[in-house]
Amino acid sequence: MARRFRIGLSPTLDPSRGRLQFPSYDVSELANDDRFELAYFDAASPLAAADLIGFDALVLLGERMAANSFPGDGRLQLIARMGVGYDTVDVSACTAHGVALTITPPAVARPMAVATLNYLLTLANKMLVKDRLTRAGPSGWAERTNHHGIGLIGRTFAMVGLGNIGRETLKLIKPLDMNVIICDPALSADDAGELGVSLCDLETIFRDGDFVSLHCPLTDETHHLVNAEKLALMKPTAYLINTARGPVVDQAALYQALINGQIAGAGLDVLDPEPSAADEPIASLDNVVLAPHALGWTDQMFAGMAAVNLAAIRAVAAGQNPEFVVNKDVLTRADFRAKLSR
Repeated sequence: MARRFRIGLSPTLDPSRGRLQFPSYDVSELANDDRFELAYFDAASPLAAADLIGFDALVLLGERMAANSFPGDGRLQLIARMGVGYDTVDVSACTAHGVALTITPPAVARPMAVATLNYLLTLANKMLVKDRLTRAGPSGWAERTNHHGIGLIGRTFAMVGLGNIGRETLKLIKPLDMNVIICDPALSADDAGELGVSLCDLETIFRDGDFVSLHCPLTDETHHLVNAEKLALMKPTAYLINTARGPVVDQAALYQALINGQIAGAGLDVLDPEPSAADEPIASLDNVVLAPHALGWTDQMFAGMAAVNLAAIRAVAAGQNPEFVVNKDVLTRADFRAKLSR
């Protein structure tokens, strides 16, 4: 009998831990297939190489895969990451060990675009303040005239990055009749024209945006892209939305900008560090809407992630290249090709 393809699953998917954290992430299709064997690895941080011996593929959520996390048995072929961020995985080490790293763009684009829209509408309509006033009874109701929201027609929605999530966000923003400006070096003027948006530089994004929304990956270049200098360019009536990665923003500088009235508020699905401390200063502000890096988490998102991850696993197990590979150069490496041909 041929050796079964062995898959190591994130412990967050383990039903033996009690109530399933992600019930819509369905792996029963593989569990019921005799060609596959499923097991759960230990949640060390970073993952320990000794715990990953004997796996052909790993499914990761937030686990850290460092350079020294790769087992020495040479069996691992695939890391299927849930989501589109991969800053928790050493990509160079994946390639060096002949391991393909895949992500799940189709599953994430719409839920995260909706999360951005959620922040836009919540901030524009001052939902947190109005919720608090209503709960306070007559004294709160008496203050409602002091907290008008802002209309969106003709306002400027400024986007940093226009990848899959950014493009899906653009679709949802269009019906609001906002002016959209974008900074993305990968976007051509012709593409921008077809999308009906204006290309501009970062200074213009922060100077002209009524809502500045971040949709860029975390890289050395984007670390603290939003700093005191950029925040100083923003209007005092403008809002910052970050559904990308926490370290893209200098959080201390953002806090100062918020308490000094340099900007009107912020919607943050991501923080630096994560999880944030109970006494995180930015959490004390009533002009900030926060989520624990989970605003886009829906049943549909995780069902979609499972479908994309399982397709990648099946492809590799069948000796084929998977879709949505981050380190595409691994696909031509002899060690990876040899693993596929096993």
